[in-house]
Amino acid sequence: MRKMRKTAQYTHALISRLFNTIYPTRCPVCANPSDQWTYAPICSHCWFSMHRYSGPSCARCALPVSSEFTRLCGSCMQEPPPFSRIIAYGLYEGVLAEVIHQLKFHGLRRLSRPLGKLLLSLEIPASDRIIPVPLSKNGLITRGFNQSLLLSRVIAQHTGIPLSMDALSKIRDTPPQLRLSARQRLTNVRNAFEVRGSVRDMRVVLVDDVITTGATVRECSKMLMKAGAKEIIVLALARAPLL
Repeated sequence: MRKMRKTAQYTHALISRLFNTIYPTRCPVCANPSDQWTYAPICSHCWFSMHRYSGPSCARCALPVSSEFTRLCGSCMQEPPPFSRIIAYGLYEGVLAEVIHQLKFHGLRRLSRPLGKLLLSLEIPASDRIIPVPLSKNGLITRGFNQSLLLSRVIAQHTGIPLSMDALSKIRDTPPQLRLSARQRLTNVRNAFEVRGSVRDMRVVLVDDVITTGATVRECSKMLMKAGAKEIIVLALARAPLL
């Protein structure tokens, strides 16, 4: 078994070197040549510089906070979210932000596998379903894929938790959230999602790539709870600190 593993690793490394020779790229983070096809165009040095965020954060929404003695952020105290907690790998900055950008906006779907493995390093609780945050029909046509679904497939394959691809749908297009305030974002996604599968009495892992204000996962979780889910745990690659 060990010999087979070493042979597979050697073959994988050989294929990576071959691809990098035929299709040379430079790392968008450090500008050095990419040296590993699995992570390209990110070089292996930058890839392995990513680490899970371990600083103080809100126990509910994972928002980074200034003190380790702060259990909940002001937003979660004033208006508790419908999900029980967010589990995020890192902060939306640096290398992690660039990798997510390469996946979403440069169409590098193969990055979903190593990114999914980052999520597998988190404490994913025993659950009944994995549900990705959906894109609208037009959003899916424009991008060509749903990055949250790609990540969800990796998690489902390795944990055995059933994946429900169509249990949650986005039924209307919404303007980009980028330049909206936190309150405007909540209004923007209100009633934009619909539950179409059975989630009654289920503990659901809701998967998203980036949590900014949390408006989208709040609305998705609200709809899932209305449909009878007993608990929603949000799993995300990155949590954006509020400015």
